[in-house]
Amino acid sequence: MKPGQGHAIFTAECSHSFHFHCITSNVKHGNQICPVCRGKWKEIPFQSPASDLPNGRSRINPADWARDDAWTTVVRRLPSPRLDPTRLISSLFHTSEPGTFDDDEVLDLQHETTEENVFANDATKNNSIGAIEVKTYPEVSAIPRATCHNNFAILIHLKAPHPSGGRSETMFSPTTQNSRAPVDLVTVLDVSGSMAGTKIALLKRAMGFVIQHLGPSDRLSVIAFSSTARRLFPLRRMTETGRQEALQAVNSLTSNGGTNIAEGLRKAAKVIGDRKWKNPVGSIILLSDGQDTYTVTSPGGAHSRADYRSLLPAGPCIPVHAFGFGADHDASSMHSISDISGGTFSFIEAEGVIQDAFAQCIGGLLSVVVQEACLKFQCAHPNLVINSIKAGSYRTSMAADAKTGSIDAGDLYAEEERDFLVTVNVPVDESCDEMSLLEVQCIYRDPISKEIVSLEEANEVKIQRPTIIGQTVVSMEVDRQRNRLRSAEAMAEARSAAEHGDLTAAVSLLESCRRALSETISAQAGDRLCIALCAELKEMQERMANRRVYESSGRAYVLSGLSSHSWQRATARGDSTNSTSLVQAYQTPTMTDMVTRSQTMYFGNPPQRKLRQTQSFPAHPEAR
Repeated sequence: MKPGQGHAIFTAECSHSFHFHCITSNVKHGNQICPVCRGKWKEIPFQSPASDLPNGRSRINPADWARDDAWTTVVRRLPSPRLDPTRLISSLFHTSEPGTFDDDEVLDLQHETTEENVFANDATKNNSIGAIEVKTYPEVSAIPRATCHNNFAILIHLKAPHPSGGRSETMFSPTTQNSRAPVDLVTVLDVSGSMAGTKIALLKRAMGFVIQHLGPSDRLSVIAFSSTARRLFPLRRMTETGRQEALQAVNSLTSNGGTNIAEGLRKAAKVIGDRKWKNPVGSIILLSDGQDTYTVTSPGGAHSRADYRSLLPAGPCIPVHAFGFGADHDASSMHSISDISGGTFSFIEAEGVIQDAFAQCIGGLLSVVVQEACLKFQCAHPNLVINSIKAGSYRTSMAADAKTGSIDAGDLYAEEERDFLVTVNVPVDESCDEMSLLEVQCIYRDPISKEIVSLEEANEVKIQRPTIIGQTVVSMEVDRQRNRLRSAEAMAEARSAAEHGDLTAAVSLLESCRRALSETISAQAGDRLCIALCAELKEMQERMANRRVYESSGRAYVLSGLSSHSWQRATARGDSTNSTSLVQAYQTPTMTDMVTRSQTMYFGNPPQRKLRQTQSFPAHPEAR
């Protein structure tokens, strides 16, 4: 119990806080479940008039209580819920773990992944998502016949379909979970000594939010690490019982010891690698507030920093979404972990934003509608060659003859967008009025039906080849994506200069890019993406003002920005409060919905922090 603005504040065992008079009224009517996380309480608050208690003593608790008010707070211990005690004790207090983590709970049979059900039955097909959208935009619509044009840019734009049923909120309801692909999630949580106090309380609350929004087909395992790492429980379905056990396990965490990120990550990889069953979507969430204080021994016996690549799960890449908490975390290592795994790196500068940051992440993970997306394109003219493929961190390939290429675009969340620039060398051609440049095809896996989907018609990019043309108009879409790529390159170069100790050069690089952006047609037209990029570059300059600022927040802020731009996926960065940067530029509707849920799930006065809503940039014009 704590005083708070004229009201007593009661904090329950699940770490959620309420006005005391509100929650006691709730309990008096027989509710013994947390209204926020739905966890069953073993201890409940209630009011007892002092006049009923002789000598100021409680009938329940013989301890003396202060009698300044007409009531006293009594916490009544409830009988434990009907859980398997052997299983729970083993999960929370075991001293040894199995050699192989193949003790994961069997999947919901509706979503069981086996070789026999790759070809889905009719019932499953009815839950299939819509088709992915592919659009193309040439840099300009016409080039004179007698002119060649090297490095001619073609934008390929992807947009994932709506969630099944078209409404994002239905994806997070356990009763309609068949409309989305279930998830295997492993959270790796830092419980070192530096997490004591408010930090670990906020972490527990954020995990409670995550657990509440997982459905009975989703599975969760939690790894806690400090000087060593331990698995609190194996991958378990988040049924009502599963959620209750998970909440109890998380709320049992205490903070002490060092920070052994490598061991926590190794154990998470083992959970993923050893599992007997597999849900369609798999992911790891890693949170730490400190430097990795442990080293690994190389074969030669020398000590070095952990080789994080070797610690990630073997086989198909499972993304690790890393969250650096506070000013002292190891931003470089956590960004490296996320980048090599295909995950994102978020910087949580303000403690109060941790739940919103987790909410944004799971809002994406619980809305995967496209998997293994691959763009394939080939030159449609015999004398045309591909010059470059700009796809950020996504893997690309190009044939030796530069006639064909591909981009592995990975998984996409509902309504998530991707933009890739392919440059070609357009030759002189006086034989035609119209020239075909590229043919683009997209194939992907539907995570619900598990079928491979190939769009029936290739998207063909064409331009006009007149004898004479007037003033050419550059595509706004191509220009704005060039600006995004140019900004990301400037950020990477500035970060490199800063790491080599030259902050003056780093700031100069960012300022030069900002000036160049302000002169583009996008900026002159008031494009919001361009304006936001300029604001982000300015924010980074301020966080590189001196070595102290760069070490405490600048490095993490820049790395979270680079992660966001290279994967074209939303990350949390800084305090996510007053910044005008691209904090939400890639936020999808399901992410926005989940963040809103996080911000509104409070009783009494909400905390004074807010992750801004997604910016709405102009819609794409009609593709050519």
